[in-house]
Amino acid sequence: MEPGGSMELAIGPLLFNWAADRVETFYARIADEAPVGRVYLGEVVCGKRQPLLQDVLARAAERLEAAGKTVVWSTFALPSSPRERRLAAELAADPDHLIEAGDMAAVWSRAPAPFVAGPLLNVYNAPAAAELVRRGCVRLCANVELPLTSITEIARACPGLELELFAFGRLPLALSSRCIQARMEGLHRDACRYVCDRHPDGMDVATIDGQDFLAVNGLQTMSHGCQLVDVPVEDLKAAGVSALRLSPHSLDMVAVCRLFRDFVAERITPQALALQVEALGPPGPLVSGYLHGAAGARMAGAGPAS
Repeated sequence: MEPGGSMELAIGPLLFNWAADRVETFYARIADEAPVGRVYLGEVVCGKRQPLLQDVLARAAERLEAAGKTVVWSTFALPSSPRERRLAAELAADPDHLIEAGDMAAVWSRAPAPFVAGPLLNVYNAPAAAELVRRGCVRLCANVELPLTSITEIARACPGLELELFAFGRLPLALSSRCIQARMEGLHRDACRYVCDRHPDGMDVATIDGQDFLAVNGLQTMSHGCQLVDVPVEDLKAAGVSALRLSPHSLDMVAVCRLFRDFVAERITPQALALQVEALGPPGPLVSGYLHGAAGARMAGAGPAS
């Protein structure tokens, strides 16, 4: 929580392959204009992208910290090459930076120093969360498939653990060692030509009947819909949630941050939040089903704005 009991807003790591100048501009705006307290930096999805932005992200970290924001470095969620495993281990072992562990190897490299557990660690229950706490976890970004009832159970079992909720963006569902987008272009991962940069919010995938289904982002499978938390703030706090994560997309993220600022301050309702975010043009229909224990592709909670 922020001072005064307000729920903290955080910008999650960029999951997509954006050009360096776009990334630099994005984080400059986040530093100067966005009402967020924490920003996660680093490549999570594909190790081939990491060298493209390392200098840009280093400069972004300096600017964000100068603006008073906490910077957390995220590790790969599926390090598959010796180089990726080495880079993840080196970052995890760095005592000068708080890190978000994307896989268990990063946890083992980090422990017992403090770390954030990322949503792709697949922590589904309180005993698993308690084991991470024992190893040094100070904050958990809950798995995107967990209903709020399960998050409540984790909060009760781990009273000192900060809980962050994935509140906006296409949901990261799975990772593969093979690049789906490269294969669709007749290319191999090792010679992919970085074709994932053609889809700044992921590439839409439809069923054979032409119905929107999922999205792909290089190695990553994502939801077609765009998650939007639609639970009243008082209920989120009662469940133990202390922070909301907003995942970067190509719409106006500063505007998204400002809407969520009004939401956590309870100046707008979940219904009004949904209507105003939808007007900004998210990459897919708004969804919230997982939070309610329903199908993830549904908008389960928010109804018409009053």
